[in-house]
Amino acid sequence: MVEGRSMVNIIETATNLGYLNIPDNTLIDIEQLKNYPDEKTVIITTGSQGESMAALSRMAEDNHRKISIGPKDTVIFSSHPIPGNEKAVTNVINELLLKGADVIFQDVHVSGHACQEEIKLIYTLVHPKYAIPVHGEYKHLKAQAKIANELGIARENIFILQSGDVLELTEEKAQVTGKVPVGDILVDGLGVGDVGNIVLRDRQHLAEDGILIVVLGLDGATDELVSGPDIVSRGFVYVRESDELMEEARIVVNEAVEGCLDRGISDWGKLKSSIKDSLGEYVWKKTKRRPMILPIIMEI
Repeated sequence: MVEGRSMVNIIETATNLGYLNIPDNTLIDIEQLKNYPDEKTVIITTGSQGESMAALSRMAEDNHRKISIGPKDTVIFSSHPIPGNEKAVTNVINELLLKGADVIFQDVHVSGHACQEEIKLIYTLVHPKYAIPVHGEYKHLKAQAKIANELGIARENIFILQSGDVLELTEEKAQVTGKVPVGDILVDGLGVGDVGNIVLRDRQHLAEDGILIVVLGLDGATDELVSGPDIVSRGFVYVRESDELMEEARIVVNEAVEGCLDRGISDWGKLKSSIKDSLGEYVWKKTKRRPMILPIIMEI
């Protein structure tokens, strides 16, 4: 049985093109899996690099709708982790081992990458005028460029490109003519690429330290404090377990507001700055944390 969208597509394409000959009654549909004993079935699946949404990762996390891993199962990783994926692969292996499965992940790698002699063969057969090494880290691109040069391709006709480089090819020459903007495009709800750095910074701040909302009311005629200040905590502390901290914070805010009003400062912008400064300093001294502070002033 084959599981994982990309794996299914690859095997279907290879079979249709005649590169893969699978005997009749060998491949079964996932819906038929329950009709066969475990010891008679082999599942070829995606996810050997620890991809979070791949079929194997979902099996390891008990999130797969049709397949579950048990103590008598054997899982074979016929791959090495790609540099940077080691932690994700290790997490999947650990999850599988915790479920009692036997996991084989050493000395069974089948590389899908061409070795040096195979690259030389391709260059020799094709005789390209230009060489543009692609795929892999910079050290791999540099190594392939060296091979191309050793096989007679002029050094000026070998291009190691960076993301965003524009390579223009004409009948006479090839050259890098400029760059285009590249990078991550953030998708947020229905918006694509419309989340700016300031919004991201605020979200990071909220995620790390939470928020304190300060609400108070001022008399519109006399600029006297007539209600509050009240403080609402979200993601900072659990209020019911931090009564003393929150009460002291209210006192700090009240003193800051009264101090401004006593000095004739009634501008809301300056009041909010004073509240942020005094409350932020107090919270830092008490908790060594810097929550986002959002003062709300209402005219009554």
